[in-house]
Amino acid sequence: MEQWTKEQFEQYKAEGKAALYVYTPMCGTCQVASRMMEVVKHLVPHRKVGALDLNFEEQLAMTYEIESVPCLLIVDDGKITEKVYAFQSVPYLYELLKN
Repeated sequence: MEQWTKEQFEQYKAEGKAALYVYTPMCGTCQVASRMMEVVKHLVPHRKVGALDLNFEEQLAMTYEIESVPCLLIVDDGKITEKVYAFQSVPYLYELLKN
C-alpha cells in the first residue's frame, strides 16, 4: 500500500473519495490490519487508499482525534465520514469502502 504524508492525505481528501489507514510498525494488531487493507485496496479501485505511519505524523492524531491504532479514516465528498478502529474482516472493510 502506498505510504502517504499528511499533505498527500489532505490533497486526496479534498478531491473526494479516499481512505487513510493509520498504523504504527510495532503494533501487532496493525500488522494484521495491514494485510487486510492490502486485499481491500484492490477491491475498491474507485477510492484512493493510502497508509500513514503515525510515528512520523503525530500532528495528524491530534487534528483528527485518533484515539488508537489501527485506525481507518474514510472520506466521502471531501469530509471524514467514518473513523474505524475495529478491523473485523475483509468483507466488513469492503462494505465500508465500496460506495
